[in-house]
Formats: sequence, structure tokens, C-alpha cells
Amino acid sequence: MGDEKPSLLFKVKPLGDRLPAVKRPEGHVHFRTKMMWVVVILVLYFVMSNVYVWGLDQTDSLDIFAQYRTIMAGASGTILQLGIGPIVTASIIMQLFVGAKIINLDLTNNKDKACYQSALKLLVIVMILVEAVPQVYGYLVPSDAFEAQFGTYGAKLLIILQLCIGSYLVFLFDEVVSKWGIGSGISLFIAAGVAQAIFTGTLNWYAVDSTAVLSTSNPPAGTIPKAIYILMNTDASGMSSGGYELIFLGQPNPLIALIGTIVIFLVVVYLESSRIELPLSHGNARGARGRYPIKLMYSSNIPVILMSALLANVSMICLLLYTNSTLSGIPLIGGNSAIGYFENDSTTAAGGLAWYLSTPQGITGWLMPILNPTTYGNDHSVLQNVCHVFIYGSVMVMGSIMFAKFWVETTNLGSEAVANQIQKSGMQIPGFRREPRVLRRVLDRYIPTITILSGALIGLLATVADMIGTTGNATGTGLLLTVGIIIRFYESVGREQMMEMNPVMRGFFGGES
Repeated sequence: MGDEKPSLLFKVKPLGDRLPAVKRPEGHVHFRTKMMWVVVILVLYFVMSNVYVWGLDQTDSLDIFAQYRTIMAGASGTILQLGIGPIVTASIIMQLFVGAKIINLDLTNNKDKACYQSALKLLVIVMILVEAVPQVYGYLVPSDAFEAQFGTYGAKLLIILQLCIGSYLVFLFDEVVSKWGIGSGISLFIAAGVAQAIFTGTLNWYAVDSTAVLSTSNPPAGTIPKAIYILMNTDASGMSSGGYELIFLGQPNPLIALIGTIVIFLVVVYLESSRIELPLSHGNARGARGRYPIKLMYSSNIPVILMSALLANVSMICLLLYTNSTLSGIPLIGGNSAIGYFENDSTTAAGGLAWYLSTPQGITGWLMPILNPTTYGNDHSVLQNVCHVFIYGSVMVMGSIMFAKFWVETTNLGSEAVANQIQKSGMQIPGFRREPRVLRRVLDRYIPTITILSGALIGLLATVADMIGTTGNATGTGLLLTVGIIIRFYESVGREQMMEMNPVMRGFFGGES
């Protein structure tokens, strides 16, 4: 840090250090042990996603993050109600402050990095309360029996406590995976939730309305069982007069969404495999060569996770300002339909700025109202629907570019950090002097440009995926993230196996010796 003044966060570091945390392993963790921890944490995550909040009235409660549920990696009505929301929001705030130099921390310095982690833990606690309290006092309703037993305030406090415990456990799970396992816990939770949603959305053979008899007007909810049932129970005239439309466009889980899911999967796999490879040679070991890959999707899927979490919080704030009895009375912004209005106890905006920033849900949510507003109208004009798509897409792309730049710089993926990493490993680019400044100038030709391009691509892909729609209401963004997460997890497993067989490679990949 030189002669720069230490960050004020060092004063709160002792508080963060006292919070429960996962200790980093001393020395190398074997591959089998890492895989064991990944499996154990995933099992615990699925168990917690089925532990419902004690004393919560499930029928009268509203899920204000319903449209972002798969991305938030939580489960409505459970102790994972908040999902990864508080963790990601805290990360956004810390990254913005560090990137804008409001917080004076050098994340390449071990002491500063430890201070950053301690402050992040404190901020996660704050964000858990910020997201839990408004929900419990506005939309998560205690049951009458629970309220009679503990009183109104006692019942609400107990629900808040359960949400806090669940959210902090998710934070600890993420630390276990990142320190003792492989990859990122947050990413694995998203992938697990989305995979489950797609599986059930594709193959669910129960009727859409489980209380009614199975019929062509109440077919199976899964895409494939619904298509088979309608084809087997509808004659030729019925198919031509509406049967095919029900299969391809009928909610839930239309066939077009399954086709979109497959297409998005293939496109993302192709883009993830596109890369530039810089040749490397070892300065001391003659004949030892390697390559440093700079992927087209260099910033990974993190920018979209951060951007989606930001939009989820914007949606929550707009909902609170319009529907909460206290906040709706705030002058100018409270109850202002221009900011966003909500109808029929829905947590999805029906209009206003919040609607323009909300995710277009599948083709029937935006394209059909533009092409056939008479049949598929959504109470908005053709121009408003076009503007909705344009504004949402622009915000996602620009926001993803911004977060991509911050993410690359704060996770040692920038030109300077990569140059130092190559230098320390003893490797060099053939034809160039073995000096970090020279390496950095070479990397500057690629990394800054590819960072912006990858951020724009991941934002655009997420927008297109959301617009096409997916089965199981997994959201296009969730599918996009899941494909990227699975590919990167597979690559991480490959690197771990390589380091297990060749310990010399641990230094190059940043592993413990």
C-alpha cells in the first residue's frame, strides 16, 4: 500500500473476525476431499431448501422475489427464502466501492484482502436484515396460531431470526466450497436449483391444476407429457383449431420454451469454447511449453448474477414503495405509479419504471403482444412492449459490462495480475523479455477488450434467453448461468486433477503447495 492512508475498514475488521467463518485449509487439499465437500454442501443445500419457516402462513404470504427465484438460489417459504440475495448484494456494494476507490484497499495485498473479507461478512449480515425485515413486516405473514402463541412482534422476530440463520448458513456453505471444495458455492446453488426446475418442468406428468381432473383443458404440466397427452386425446380438427398452439405456446412449459432451452444450451457451449491462447515457455526448463487461454467469455457468468441481483433489489424497493402502508406515504416516491405499480397481489410490476426493468417472460410475454395484441394483449401498447424489450436489454448489457470490468480487476484477472501470475510461475511469452511490464503490455492488447466484449455478450445472451423462455420457469438468465457454471466446474475439476498428478502446476494455477 506504500504511503497511502490505510482504509477505515481496518477499524471494523475485528468485528468481522469475530463472526463465524470457515477456516482456510493449511496446505494442499486432496481432490477426493474437495469433491466430497462439494457433494456434502449440495446435499445440505437441498435439505435446507425443503425446511419451511416455522410459523409462516404459506397461503397468505407473498414471494417478492418470485420472478428471480431461480437466480436467487432459494426456495419460497423456506429458511432459504432470501437465497444468495444478501451475499450477492453485499458483493456488489463492496466491488463498487473498491472499484471506484471509495474504499482504499489493494486486493493483491494479503492484509487488505483479509480486511475486505471481514468487512464483506459484516455487510452480508446487514443486507440479510435489510432484505428480511421488509419482507416479514410486509409480505411474509405469521400463522394465526403462531401469532397467538408468541404475540405479533415475537412471531415476526422469530421468522426474521430463521431467515437470518438460513442466509448466513448459505454464506458459510459458499465459503466451504470456495476454500475446501471446487469452484463457487453460489454458482453451484444456482445450477442445482435451475437444473431441478428444468427437470420437473420438462417431465412433470401431474395436471396443471392438481385439484381438477386431467383433461385437454387441464393437461400435464410438463412439456413432454403435455404434448403427448394433447396429441393422443385431440382429433385433427381440434389440433388445427388450437391444439398446436396449446402445445407450442400454452402455459406452463410450452414446447417453444424447451426448444429455446436446447438452443441456448448449444450456443453457450460454443461460446464458452471460443478462446485465444497465448503461447508460453518456461524460462529455465528448455522444451517446457504451455498456453494461457483468454476465453471469449472471460468475465464468466458473475456479471449477470450481480446484475440480476441488482434488478431484484430494485423490484423489491419499488414493490415496497407502492404496497407497503408506511413507505407508500413517502412524498413523491411513495405510491408513485410512474416508479412502478402492482396489481392483484402480484409481486411482478404491472407498469411504471419497475415494469420496464422487469424480465420479459417468454415469447408470450412480449413478442405475441406485439404481433397479436388482440389475443395476447397485456394491457400495454405495442410501442410500450417494444420499449420494454429495448430498455431491459440495454440495462442488462451495460450493467454486465460494468460489472465485468469490476469483477476482472477485483479477482486478479486483469492484465497486471495475470502478468505477475505468469512471471511467478517461471513462464514467459516466447520472443518477449521475461518482465511483468512487458507481459502486461502484451496482455493489454487482449484482456481489456475481451472483458468488455464478454460482459456485453453475457448480458445480451441473458436478455435473449429470458425473451425466449425456458421450461420449469427457470428463466433464461438462470439457464445461461447454469450452462456456464457446469462448463466451468468441469474445467475446474480438470485443473484439480492435473494439479493432483503434477504438484508443480499448483503454483501456476494458484493452488496451495
